[in-house]
This record gives sequence, C-alpha cells and structure tokens, in this order.
Amino acid sequence: MSSSAQPSERSPGSRQTAGSGQTIATVERAADVLMFFAEQRSATLGVTEVANALGMSKAAVHRILSSLRLRGLIELDEATRRYSLGIGAMKLGMAYLERIDVRTVARPELVALSERTSETATLSVRSGWTRSYIDQVTPRRELIMSVTLGRPYPLHAGASSKAFLAFLSDDEIAHYLAQPALEQLTPATIANASRLRREIAEIRARGYARSAAERQAGAASVAAPILDQHDRPIAVISVSGPVERFSEEAEACAAALLQTVRRLSERFGHRAA
Repeated sequence: MSSSAQPSERSPGSRQTAGSGQTIATVERAADVLMFFAEQRSATLGVTEVANALGMSKAAVHRILSSLRLRGLIELDEATRRYSLGIGAMKLGMAYLERIDVRTVARPELVALSERTSETATLSVRSGWTRSYIDQVTPRRELIMSVTLGRPYPLHAGASSKAFLAFLSDDEIAHYLAQPALEQLTPATIANASRLRREIAEIRARGYARSAAERQAGAASVAAPILDQHDRPIAVISVSGPVERFSEEAEACAAALLQTVRRLSERFGHRAA
C-alpha cells in the first residue's frame, strides 16, 4: 500500500508573514519620501537630494518615486528630471482639510471677519514646532494679501506663529527657545530668544500677536488663538494686509479679531476668566 506525502496545512496569515516585514518597510520608506517633499520649501527635488537627506540609495528612491508617480502623488519634469508633488497629494491634503472640524466651524467667521475688516482672514493649525495655513478668505479690493495653504512655518515667524507660541505652556516655550538657532525668514523676523520672551509676555497681556514683514516682506498682520477648555490653542486666526495700509487699520482689525476668536473659543469649550 503506497502512501503519498500530504502538504502541511498553514493559515493564510502564516503564508504572508515572510513578506509582511518587507512590505511594511517599503510603505514606510515611501511615506518618508512623500513627507520629505511636503516639508521642503523647494517646489522640486532631485533623486540625489532625496537619497542623501533620507539616507537611502538612489536606486531605492527612484523605485519609490516611480511608484508614487503611477498614483499621481509625484510628478516628474522630463526636461529637468526633477520631481514635485502631484495632484494626488493635493487631493489627499484637501480631503484631510475637509475633515478638520475647526476649519468647518471657523469658515463662516472667517468670511464675516474679512468682510468686516476688508482684509484677508486666515486660519492656521499647529503641527509640532510649525504651523500652517489651512484656510483663507480674501477681500474684494485691488491690493490684497494671499497666503499659501499647507506650507509649514516656524512658531516664531509672523503673527500667526507667535500667537501659537505665546499660548503654549512655559515649559514648551522654554524648550522651543532653547534651539541653537532660530530661522530668520526675513530681516524683520525676531530670531533672538530674549526678544521673543518679551514679545510673548506682551502677546499674552493683550491677547493677540502682531507683526510687520516678519514672515513675508510687505505683509502685516494681527493674530489670536482659538482656545479649548484647557486654555490650549487649537488654531489661530489672523487678519493681514499690505504693511503700508495695515498700519492704520491694525487696532480696528485686532478688535474685530478678538471678538471672533472669543466666539469660536466658546464653541470649543473655552470659558474666559
């Protein structure tokens, strides 16, 4: 009587285990590459730049970029052989923005604030030690200020950034100001820790931050935080305009701004002392 060997039974999970670690590593590397593009100020990057920054081989970076191109997340300029974020990345970003509650809640207030001040009203959120604009409403006038949504800025450059920094805890502020060097975006950016501490005290006292050409030459703004029930800033609203015109409007814009953020803060559970 002959007998034949039967294949051992294995669960679907055990058959996939061998390649799962490699798959996860590939996904992580692709995510690192995509996030690197999102965090850079340069609109385009080359394979060598990405490889050197992330400690990856050029061959690996090229494979990842090719895969991301197939899904529209990355685009290639055939003439320069340099890469940039694609429309797929924009779709992801906009889908994320649409799901942020604070953006939905704040939108009508931004519209009203812009109409009331005849200047640009913006909304920013924080991620670690940076903040980014996620919405804006511009006025109907010939000369206006417009911001780039999604670009990260350090927490000491400009009114919106300083409005976040000033309302963090003392320990967080001390940690941020302990950096060896604070980036100077323009000649007017306050990059001195002692000056920033004095500025923070003034912002806390009056409830809003102000700046003139600190983030962008020619732009001036006032900004104040939307606070939650724990007195933490969950977002910042600003009013901005050309520096020459805005200097005469700043006080009136600040008054309108403070009324706006008080209403929004109440909606997020904050109770004024």
